[in-house]
Amino acid sequence: MMNVFCKTLLASALATATLASAQAADPLTVYGKLNVTAQSNDVDGDATTTIQSNASRFGVKGDFELSQSLEAFYTVEYEVDTGDSAKENFKARNQFVGLKGNFGAFSVGRNDTMLKVSQGKVDQFNDLSGDLKNLFKGENRIEQTATYITPAFSGFTLGVTYAAEGASSQYAQDGFSVAAMYGDAKLKKSPIFASVAYDADVKGYEVVRATVQGKIADLVLGGMYQQQEATYTKLGEAVVGAESKTGYLLSAAYTIEAIVLKAQYQDMEDLGDSWSVGGDYKLGKPTKLFAFYTNRSLEVEVNDEKYFGFGLEHKF
Repeated sequence: MMNVFCKTLLASALATATLASAQAADPLTVYGKLNVTAQSNDVDGDATTTIQSNASRFGVKGDFELSQSLEAFYTVEYEVDTGDSAKENFKARNQFVGLKGNFGAFSVGRNDTMLKVSQGKVDQFNDLSGDLKNLFKGENRIEQTATYITPAFSGFTLGVTYAAEGASSQYAQDGFSVAAMYGDAKLKKSPIFASVAYDADVKGYEVVRATVQGKIADLVLGGMYQQQEATYTKLGEAVVGAESKTGYLLSAAYTIEAIVLKAQYQDMEDLGDSWSVGGDYKLGKPTKLFAFYTNRSLEVEVNDEKYFGFGLEHKF
């Protein structure tokens, strides 16, 4: 009953906020997407058919001009799992409030770390079975953070995230995530995007990551290099004798009118490798059909994991 009450309260609050913002000088944007696939998941030699949600989400965001040089901004976003049989299908995503101006942007709350942000769009199978997070550490969204991002200087942007030790995902340790980025991650304002990022004791790991992606006509090529090393356990104990592991990712996408063909290969030392192929077909600006196949080979498993799916995505 309490869960139903909370969902009803959330829906009522969003509806009220939307109506109120339409009458006030505080514009609010409701946004989201539904990404659902029918797929076969072959894990440990056992194939299962699913109709599953892939990071479908719903959120509101907005900003408010406080003065000629200062704005407040906010985001409240939830993941919606359409395949959850228990109907407990709301999960917290980015939820933060901040201030921005000529000094840059500062925000507090639940947020992606700067290392995660620094990947840009290099992961061609993001949120699907071939997502880079399955082999690489560092794809973190921490619940107690403070983030600062500088204004852009000749295309360069710097950012830092502080992850508080009070966050349960921080294993009782303070953590920092920093990144230096160049260009436009969407490759619309610039033909290249590049970044270097570093995590110190974020969710129990130290990570160094370098990413680059470029566009030549209709071809997009990308690459990522990463080193990762465990530093703390979930109990807050320091990891002794941990070795740094090295991995890399290569990705490509080629657009032919309404069709986008994709391919990706990823490898992490002593863990395994993964390759994916797929394609998108745009039905319109917010809607696409897509298909993919992912094969992941893990060092500790005898059989490869195989994922094959068809899906539909609609953004609003």
